[in-house]
Amino acid sequence: MGEKEAIDVYIISDSIGETAELMVNAVVSQFNSASVELHRETFLSDAERIKRIVEEASNRKSVIAYTLVKTHLREVIVQEAQKYNIPMVDLMGPLLDTFSSLMLTEPRLEPGLIRRLDEDYYRRVSAVEFTVKHDDGKDPNGLLKGDIVLIGVSRTSKTPLSMYLAHKKLKVANMPLVPEVEPPQELFWVPVEKVMGLTIDPYLLREIRLERLNSMGLKSGNNYADMERIMEELNYARGIMRRVGCMVFDVSHKAVEEVAGKILYAVKESEKI
Repeated sequence: MGEKEAIDVYIISDSIGETAELMVNAVVSQFNSASVELHRETFLSDAERIKRIVEEASNRKSVIAYTLVKTHLREVIVQEAQKYNIPMVDLMGPLLDTFSSLMLTEPRLEPGLIRRLDEDYYRRVSAVEFTVKHDDGKDPNGLLKGDIVLIGVSRTSKTPLSMYLAHKKLKVANMPLVPEVEPPQELFWVPVEKVMGLTIDPYLLREIRLERLNSMGLKSGNNYADMERIMEELNYARGIMRRVGCMVFDVSHKAVEEVAGKILYAVKESEKI
């Protein structure tokens, strides 16, 4: 038997065409002797360009596979393919129409939405990974690489706030402030608008630390929950925050979401400057 004639598959999309190419390759893999050449035509928004592509395809043994969300572009490709008697497969239109009828609403018809969703997802994952890596003062070099740096004494919600902000796609590093430990010099190199100080009412902090000690089975007389020690830590932290010149947020009796909202607002305002 002679060699089979190659089939030209024209992948036509108003986005990057990745979905259509994956589907075509999945089908081609089912035919051991298939000789297929792919032509990926992407980011199409012009009817005339579609017409030229279909005309080119008419000169070959070809099939058209397309993912177009715009109704009028789908109509153009159907009309042109029928004119040249070219086989065509609409990989998105029928599913769009089915969902539209079931949901009783019209689709947004915006090309590339799934790519934008993927980008958002990977940005969020990247932010979370960064934040975990730079929690509680780990790797001081990360202070200069993040979007936000949170500083404060122990039990001022640094970690939960960091994780909440990370899920908002912000890379967050947090740094505990302890009188016996001088902060890394990198902290003072971070642009001041990126540093957020956290403070808390000393009596509330003592209650929180006592509960922490109890949960760990430690004695309440531990220096960690001593009022004199707490005052020393808070005064030291305020001194560091003044040196940095950063904004300070009181977390006393406030939910993580509330404090995070204020920090996000401050970040947006700083971006306007």
